[in-house]
Amino acid sequence: MSTIIQSIKRYFSTTHTLLYSYLISLPLLLLYEVLIFISQPDSEHIVRISVDIWIKTLFAYFSRDVLSITLILVALSGMYILYRERKKLASLKLSYFMTMLVEASVYAFLLSVLITITISNLLQMAQVSPIESLSLLQQMALSLGAGLYEELFFRVILVSALLWTFNHFFSKRKTAYMLAILLAALIFSLVHYIGSMGDPFTLGSFLFRFLFGLALNAIYVWRGFGMAAWTHALYDLMVIVF
Repeated sequence: MSTIIQSIKRYFSTTHTLLYSYLISLPLLLLYEVLIFISQPDSEHIVRISVDIWIKTLFAYFSRDVLSITLILVALSGMYILYRERKKLASLKLSYFMTMLVEASVYAFLLSVLITITISNLLQMAQVSPIESLSLLQQMALSLGAGLYEELFFRVILVSALLWTFNHFFSKRKTAYMLAILLAALIFSLVHYIGSMGDPFTLGSFLFRFLFGLALNAIYVWRGFGMAAWTHALYDLMVIVF
């Protein structure tokens, strides 16, 4: 029993690292871009994730080939991470990646059940996906993109920035973590209703996204970016399939 517990602890501590988060997130980026290209080869107005559009709009100020800039930055980030975590490369376990995907699938399934039941009981309404009018490949692409880009922005950047800020104002780390998780979830939900492409505001969708954001924030803090990204992506894929 003690050996099993030690193995579990080793798995959680090992996979909650920048190295594992980076490596397991790469397939999300590659699959997203490939599916976007396959599903919309001749479209003048390609449908992408909002955060992806924000980033590529910024990149467009420097070059028209925004995809190349994205891939170059990903490669440079990878070089930095691999160099920083070079001592861990020798002990890298490929089996852990499959276990991480299974773990993310469990989180995604639990979220789909718990949050949907909560919203249904509170408001007696079903959640409708705003991308149902798109093709299956487009929906799959956006699901993967949401897992990658929304988690990168709302979890890695936003939650981390809020944690850094609140840690300077509160002596207790638990208070800083709680406030950062709550505020980031609120912002995550509200952003979906801003701008010309924002969704119409409904209490049900707002609460759903707020609770979803809370859960993803907690997963990010506890298990890292890679786990949060795959949980988000797999949850969206489950919504499409089921």
